[in-house]
Amino acid sequence: MSVAQMHNLLTRATHGSDLGPKLGQRPPEPDPALDAIRDKVVRGERLSLDDGRALFQTHDIWSVCALADVVRRRLHGDAAYYNINRHLNYSNVCALSCKFCEFYRKQGDADAYTRDMDYVRAQVREAVEGGATEMHSVGGLHPYLPFSHYTDLCSTIRDEARSLGSDLNVKAFTAVEVVHLAKIAKVYKGANVPGAEGRALRQEGIRWVLSKLKDAGLGSLPGGGAEVFDDRVHDEAYKGKIRSDVWLDVHRVAHELGLNTNATLLYGHIERREDRLVHMDMLRRAQDRALMGLGYRGIRHSATGIRPNHDPEPGHLGYSGDEGDDVPEITLTRPGTPLPEHIAFANAESRVPNAVPAQTTGYFQTIIPLPFFPDGSELEHLPGPGGLENLRTLAIARLMLDNFPHTKAFWIMQTLPMSQLMLQCGADDIDGTVVWYDITKVGNASTHQEVSVWSLQKACRDAGFRPIERDTLYRRVIRDGKSWHAAVN
Repeated sequence: MSVAQMHNLLTRATHGSDLGPKLGQRPPEPDPALDAIRDKVVRGERLSLDDGRALFQTHDIWSVCALADVVRRRLHGDAAYYNINRHLNYSNVCALSCKFCEFYRKQGDADAYTRDMDYVRAQVREAVEGGATEMHSVGGLHPYLPFSHYTDLCSTIRDEARSLGSDLNVKAFTAVEVVHLAKIAKVYKGANVPGAEGRALRQEGIRWVLSKLKDAGLGSLPGGGAEVFDDRVHDEAYKGKIRSDVWLDVHRVAHELGLNTNATLLYGHIERREDRLVHMDMLRRAQDRALMGLGYRGIRHSATGIRPNHDPEPGHLGYSGDEGDDVPEITLTRPGTPLPEHIAFANAESRVPNAVPAQTTGYFQTIIPLPFFPDGSELEHLPGPGGLENLRTLAIARLMLDNFPHTKAFWIMQTLPMSQLMLQCGADDIDGTVVWYDITKVGNASTHQEVSVWSLQKACRDAGFRPIERDTLYRRVIRDGKSWHAAVN
């Protein structure tokens, strides 16, 4: 799409032709405060925190959603992704008591549980029989299980699946859980050591844990446990959890080990919109570093993404080095920039320009904004976010996180109808079949929260998109009966 065509699309969308109000209502006047932001979006430039504030404050939510839709279509066209997955919560026993959480239980509670390996094997068999490509496993911070229990969990999932001819991706353990495992394995050191020395010691323990888990079968990390990167919110709502620097360190080490990860944002509780923006900015700066490992080169001061090994534009300073935390800005939203999954898994014969033989480093795949549901938690007195706030937050996440290839509307927490609308407002993924989910239950749902492949496909089509089954790493899934394999688009 040319810049002129992009301008025309944005102009039509801003005036309500694509995301306008109901029939008979007059479209809201376009907000002139968004003009400069619109120009940045057309050029694929990074938005500032001030731009984010304007997007949150404007009355013109139609333009906010339209801008996000332009970005998602630039990256993914009319594709809408889903997967066949299965969630396994291995235990709800947790040493923490976060105020926003209704999932955790204490040892000895009547409804506390910890799954044994026979249960895990049975779940894997059902998952493989159902065609799943991913087993997603997280749980509470169990104070008594040994570290070996978690390596056994990974190897049991991997080995049982392989015995059935399947290569399930074991997506397991949030950053909070990884640090907990480092503590119970007695390799987490430096917690009270200030500065770079303490950080290096902590990363050493994190690397040991992730290496052991990877050897046992861990294939990727989910994005949970991030909540909101703000110390005030942290101390009030989930004190005892790791802070933002440690969460980011876990994902940085995972990327260095070649593991892809996701990231979340829990919003609509005691945080402010400003906190959400800072959270997004911290994530995209971490992603800048990760994408450098795939060969992307950024530009200082211009926020324009450049193809790997591509010469910078005239008048701009290309940069491919690593000077501490001083890294360049790398965007994927500049027209023509390849997606990380196309770079990471391309082979020498690939048509992808400047491809590398295989994935050498991991990166953040998707941002998943998660609305807070107060029911059953200590923050039950709060109202939680409404539908418009959900749409706005997801759209802004798509716009601000310019170096995240994907944005997910997690249907379990957004509902499937809202996820359809979000596909038109920045999201390109609605997650998968799930089956069992015990973390959050929307509208008095049970632990059994499952949707069929047909329903996911229909939701995508009804929203105007082309459903594409993906695996955990966003490779297209090709099926032949019950067997499947992944291919890079």
